[in-house]
Amino acid sequence: MKGHASSTQQPAFSLNQLWHAALQRPVRWLQLHRQRDELASLSDATLHDLGLSRADIQQEADRHFWDDPLRK
Repeated sequence: MKGHASSTQQPAFSLNQLWHAALQRPVRWLQLHRQRDELASLSDATLHDLGLSRADIQQEADRHFWDDPLRK
């Protein structure tokens, strides 16, 4: 039509992007849980080499699985 602008607006997000984001969050939570468990299992000598104390590790291990310091 004359004078009618054709606009094809893209949605703010696609269903595929939404699905991907929904799957990524639990994957990240599992990753955090495993990392914190692994950190808690390190020996005192290894922690000393890293400059960390057992209290530092306990504080990190006590965080909830959804408490993501990087907010991914």
